[in-house]
Amino acid sequence: MQPISRTLTLAGVRIRYLAAGDDPARPPLMLLHGGGTDSAMLSWGGLIGPLSQRRRVYAPDMPGYGDSDRPAAAPYTLDYFADVVLRFADSLGIDCFDVAGISMGGGISLTLALSQPERIRRMILVDTYGLQTTYPPHFASYLLVRIPFLTDLTYLTTRNRAMARATLGQLIKTPSALTEDLVDEIVGEARKPRTGKAFNAFQKHEVLRDRLRTNYMPRLDQVTAPTLIVHGSADTLVPLNLAKEACWLIPDCRLVVFEGAGHWAQRERPGEFIAAVEEFLA
Repeated sequence: MQPISRTLTLAGVRIRYLAAGDDPARPPLMLLHGGGTDSAMLSWGGLIGPLSQRRRVYAPDMPGYGDSDRPAAAPYTLDYFADVVLRFADSLGIDCFDVAGISMGGGISLTLALSQPERIRRMILVDTYGLQTTYPPHFASYLLVRIPFLTDLTYLTTRNRAMARATLGQLIKTPSALTEDLVDEIVGEARKPRTGKAFNAFQKHEVLRDRLRTNYMPRLDQVTAPTLIVHGSADTLVPLNLAKEACWLIPDCRLVVFEGAGHWAQRERPGEFIAAVEEFLA
């Protein structure tokens, strides 16, 4: 089933989202994309159809991303994005739902699970943000997000196919997953207005001089939602040992490791990912 693109407006901000499937007997599944030049279609486009065979699936573009509005004054924090997801669910009449998030989307999912546990039935974290004390290398990251010329240059270079491919090579470790179509998708996102501005604002808030603002590791024992953690063993942004520690701390957790996959595990191993999710949500 192909997803349908729709829009709605939340507090004056137009949100584009993808939707597919219809099974009122099962809780819907909310898919949350990551940061950078990501979008709902980039993270989840090829997975929405298969996942919607047994449930309703929604994948919104967060404000500042994809084809949603990109307001300059939005705070672009985890709390802000979590509030957007809740208001999005409210506007669709959804009380309780399953949630899956990749990277920054995983951080949003954790924010929801800890702040609104009654709304989250089950949670899937993919190479998730929110488990680290620092970035590797941290101080360089701190400087990078605070030098406008360098941050703008980062996104300008991804408009070039060769540079976009090189950037993707840092995230994707499965060669067959780094396709020309994926490069085209990244270049297309990079050429949209204000690309990277939302993620840069997010990073400025999160990346402090000596640490990351958000590290949910000390609070994971408070997570009540049954959780599936999917992680690439070759992820260099979020090391596998953090996923293992997180799953040990969360009271009801399963860990699935995709050997040789990098930071975009759901796109690198879509068949394995769908199978793991279906088994977990059944």
